[in-house]
Amino acid sequence: MKRRLLLAALPSTPALIRPARAAGFEDFIHELEGRARREGVPSHIAVAALSGLKPNREVIRHETHQPEFTLTWAQYSARVVTQTRVAAGRAAFAEHRVILDRLRSRFGVAAAPIMGIWGIETDFGHYQGDFNVIDSLATLAWYKNSAYFSREAIAAMRIVSRGDIRLPELRGSWAGAMGQPQFMPSIYLSTAVSYSGHGQPNIWTSVPDTMASIANYMHKSHWRLGLPSSEPVLIPQHFDTALAGRDHSLPLGRWQALGIHRLAPARRLPASTPASLLLPDGPHGEAFLAFGNFRAIRSYNPSDLYALAVGELGRRILA
Repeated sequence: MKRRLLLAALPSTPALIRPARAAGFEDFIHELEGRARREGVPSHIAVAALSGLKPNREVIRHETHQPEFTLTWAQYSARVVTQTRVAAGRAAFAEHRVILDRLRSRFGVAAAPIMGIWGIETDFGHYQGDFNVIDSLATLAWYKNSAYFSREAIAAMRIVSRGDIRLPELRGSWAGAMGQPQFMPSIYLSTAVSYSGHGQPNIWTSVPDTMASIANYMHKSHWRLGLPSSEPVLIPQHFDTALAGRDHSLPLGRWQALGIHRLAPARRLPASTPASLLLPDGPHGEAFLAFGNFRAIRSYNPSDLYALAVGELGRRILA
């Protein structure tokens, strides 16, 4: 869940880890191992997971450059909402439509956000990352002095100790996100779902479990059926752009009275529906109305560009 990490840039050049700090990593790992044991991780799991780890320079390099926070919307959308990905998404949607319909009934979550998230996170399961998850989490916990990443490292060890996955197979993104939905370990423990209802969730190789787990996450984030997350719109010339911004909401009818033009095939919505106007590339770029479900997607990854891209990809797959 890259998507869920609003990480600040590090204060120093990633490649230059001072020897004194590197030495401190060994002490940190020793403390992390002790904490994991105290929190119920079996000793042999903690030792196997943490022995021999060193600061991962590649993880630190990635942490300083996250495209959701450095690219323009035009650049980011061109990178993640491609014709190839849309075509792959349409094929996957056709193959799994029955499951998606059942998940809609079970969780109250539409197919569009599930397909959008699945596509952007791992290209529909084709690329899940090849970093050692516990190595990544331990590196980030140490380098950022982060209690959050320490907890995630212990959660990852707990997943292994439950027998959900073998330690060598616990691989994912540079930030420690795992499987086809790119869940952080704690999110996996609280939210991942076994579609069949038997056994532990398998978000690594099971498409039904992956889709059900994303649906459960969005359900917990208060997704509302019948409401889009966002939609492209046209704004009139000389529009007061001071009205734009995720934190400024007006009823849909008020936006339309101000000259905002919705584009076909926009879903029919009550005029009282709250919405915000987003201008991710400024007044001369694309414009969007964002609705309540936009916040549900941002809970998955706190980036406006990510949430807009999920909405765009989902719309195009289901078009």
